[in-house]
Amino acid sequence: MIKVLIVDDDFMVAKVHAGFIQRTPGFAVVGAAHTGAQAVAETERLQPDLVLLDIHLPDINGLDLMQRLRAVAPELDVLVISAAREVETVRKALRGGIVHYLIKPFSQTDLQERLEHYRSAYQGLDASKDVAEQSDVNRVFGLDRAERPLPKGCSIETLRLVEAALNAAAGDVSAAEVAQELGTSRVSARRYLEYLHDEGTLEVRLKYGVGRPERRYVLKGA
Repeated sequence: MIKVLIVDDDFMVAKVHAGFIQRTPGFAVVGAAHTGAQAVAETERLQPDLVLLDIHLPDINGLDLMQRLRAVAPELDVLVISAAREVETVRKALRGGIVHYLIKPFSQTDLQERLEHYRSAYQGLDASKDVAEQSDVNRVFGLDRAERPLPKGCSIETLRLVEAALNAAAGDVSAAEVAQELGTSRVSARRYLEYLHDEGTLEVRLKYGVGRPERRYVLKGA
């Protein structure tokens, strides 16, 4: 489970973002802070994996706060969530080593897409192998889909939600189960699952009963 600390000066906004995160498989909100001083104290105490960091805080600029947070949690990752749109602010954030920059206001799907990319890409580098392949690096920089056109009518955002549901599943799942989890149609869910199977990401297991066997999907190596 990826532990998330929310740093935002607005109590209600922080609560809304916490709700978004709690509905994202594989993530748990461990706390919230509303000033830079609170953020440093909570980061040291909770040792989160990821901080959702607002830039406009009452006592310090969020970008200046990043180094203080990493001083007490060296392995910390930062995802900036801010209304700040200035190009120089975005550049400074990128130079500071953030995993993403999400401009307010945004939807639950917007945040879930970034969180899923973080989970699959950045957290995936913590795997057992000592040497990264080019495909691993491409995944971190969002290039893994560059040569993989999706079927007509499919979106990368929904594909990542399907992948998140597969990662959160205890075992194999059917298209109907994924559809119920995401609130989509069974036909749509199966289209994404078959795409992932064709790409070599999933294995198909047949469950036999009365009538046609049910196709069930599981991540390779799971």
